[in-house]
Amino acid sequence: MAIDARTPEEMYDRLAEKLGDLVPEFELREKARLAFEINRLKERRGAIILGHNYMEPALYLSVPDIVGDSLELARQAARTRKDPIVFCGVRFMAETAKILNPDRTVLLPAERAGCSLAESITAEDVRELRRRYPGVPVVTYINTYADVKAECDICCTSSNAAAVVESLDSDVVIFLPDEFLASNVARETGRRIVFPTKTPRAEAGKDPELEYAIVGWKGRCEVHEQFTVEDVRRVREQFPDVVVLAHPECSPEVVAAADFSGSTSAMIRFVREHDAPRYLLLTECSMADNIAAETPGREMVRLCSVRCPHMAEITLEDTLAALEHDRYRIEVPEDVRVRALRALERMLEVAGRKTLTPSGRA
Repeated sequence: MAIDARTPEEMYDRLAEKLGDLVPEFELREKARLAFEINRLKERRGAIILGHNYMEPALYLSVPDIVGDSLELARQAARTRKDPIVFCGVRFMAETAKILNPDRTVLLPAERAGCSLAESITAEDVRELRRRYPGVPVVTYINTYADVKAECDICCTSSNAAAVVESLDSDVVIFLPDEFLASNVARETGRRIVFPTKTPRAEAGKDPELEYAIVGWKGRCEVHEQFTVEDVRRVREQFPDVVVLAHPECSPEVVAAADFSGSTSAMIRFVREHDAPRYLLLTECSMADNIAAETPGREMVRLCSVRCPHMAEITLEDTLAALEHDRYRIEVPEDVRVRALRALERMLEVAGRKTLTPSGRA
């Protein structure tokens, strides 16, 4: 939750309690000043700030009203009545907020803030897969752009992907675009994983290769694909008592080598609820710092040194500029939005919510 500080100095003191060992004093003072200004302007404008778990620690801990993974932020975007919505995440997340809130201003504090997964597939790719596999339902990971969501039957997140696949009651499911997440879901649901061939047309009921299968796509997260089984082995050699947590966007081999696999929120809950000597998180690096700041006494083993370059585009400076100048506004064409909304509504139903009305209200 956002820090309620009456002065920049109070904001600095509150942040220093959590980040004094992670961020140099001179840098933290400037971040505290920016965070104070953001919260003051947010209050004046009646805005809400949503922050993904991958935001850098000073931002994550100071200005978002809600933090979470893609599923939780989608839920909160559907519930909010505040305007504008400032989304400290990447573009597909801000698009999701706009799909659920067409009459509200949605701001992304970066001109692009893309995603390697979202950019690995196009709406035309989905249409071609539908032609190739007629009648097969299409599940699209939330890490996609609005025009791709509009071509699918239902969306999912890493936390509810298996539940979404099983909800379809279909022997064959197309699951896009993350190759590794699809493979992990296939294993969790007892299915085979296959990838599109050059065969122009395949009917699920006639092709034995598609019996109880997931048809995947060769998209990958440029961060999670970097983790290897050798990384896990080396860390375990140095820290035999380490508990390894892997995001489902890691390869199936890495997930199998870990002690636990789940969404970012599931990993945070695991660390909070267990008392292990130390933890290794195989996901975006900033999240380990955020957990360490929020759960004193939990030791986090640092493995990676590279943040997601797209998440790193979201800064306190640009968040302030977004509120000051209404930049950068997210727009989704209405015909695309309506079709994408249906896929998101179905996802949220599986996640336990009532169907949303077109205005984004439960």
